[in-house]
Formats: sequence, C-alpha cells, structure tokens
Amino acid sequence: MLIGIISDSHDHLDNTRKALASLLERKVEAIIHCGDLCAPFMVDELDASGVPVHCVFGNIDDKFLTTKKAGASKNVKLYGDVAELDLGGRRIAVNHYPLIAESLASTGKYDLVCYGHTHKKDKRLLGKTLILNPGEVMGRLGEKTVAIYDTGTGEAEHLPF
Repeated sequence: MLIGIISDSHDHLDNTRKALASLLERKVEAIIHCGDLCAPFMVDELDASGVPVHCVFGNIDDKFLTTKKAGASKNVKLYGDVAELDLGGRRIAVNHYPLIAESLASTGKYDLVCYGHTHKKDKRLLGKTLILNPGEVMGRLGEKTVAIYDTGTGEAEHLPF
C-alpha cells in the first residue's frame, strides 16, 4: 500500500491541489495530513481527493470548525492532536510536533511516526521506527515537498511538486 503524506498546507489552495495531484498520480491509497490545514475549507480540498485522508491538528488549525467540517466529509477523518493508525499492516502514529514524534517513536510501538510543524523534510530511524516529516505544501521556506510511504517495504521518499 502506498500512503501519501503532507503537512503545513496553510490555506494554500493551489499548492494543496498540486500536492494531491502528485500523490494521486502515484496511486496512493490513503493520505496523511500532519496538521496546519488552517481554515476549515481545506477539508473540502482533501475530501475531493477521493481517498481516505487521516488528519491531525496543527498549532494554528481552527479546531471547532474543522472538526465540524471533517465530520460532514466523506473521506476525511480528523483524529485530534495524535492519530494512531493501522494501514497496510503497519502501525503509524501522526502528530504535528517533532518532540512528540520522537517520544512516540521511542516507544517502539510504531513502524512510522509522521509529523510537521518545522516545514522541513526529515527522514530518519529511531530504533526500528521511521520518523518522517514530509516537508511543507505551503512553500514558505521555498521547497514544496510531499512524501510517499510504501507499507510493503517500509521505505519512504520525499517528492518535490
């Protein structure tokens, strides 16, 4: 199973559409968003992908309205601050912050831990757990990237879009 991973879209509709198109072109079966969608209307963009989208809150998301919007969507599931997922036979944790990601990874319970917040791509092992920041959709720091995780191989790669 291929999983697309994005983060820090910050209401940037054009880049979000490009990021999703890039992932869907590669036939991902699910998408993880590591937070900072920002406005609730971003849920509509994620929902339009047509694949399951698993989201957590970032530090500037509208928690009340985004929760309401996600509850009415077909494909988007919002977990709150931390998500624990079982996708393609892999245990995956998702949150927005790097220190929480490292804490989750240090438990050894997960194959993959995803985070955002820094707007910088990251891929490293902590024990047997892969820690992954897909980078940013927004493009504030210049490079716009997403990531793809292959549950069959346990490998991930960053992709510019």
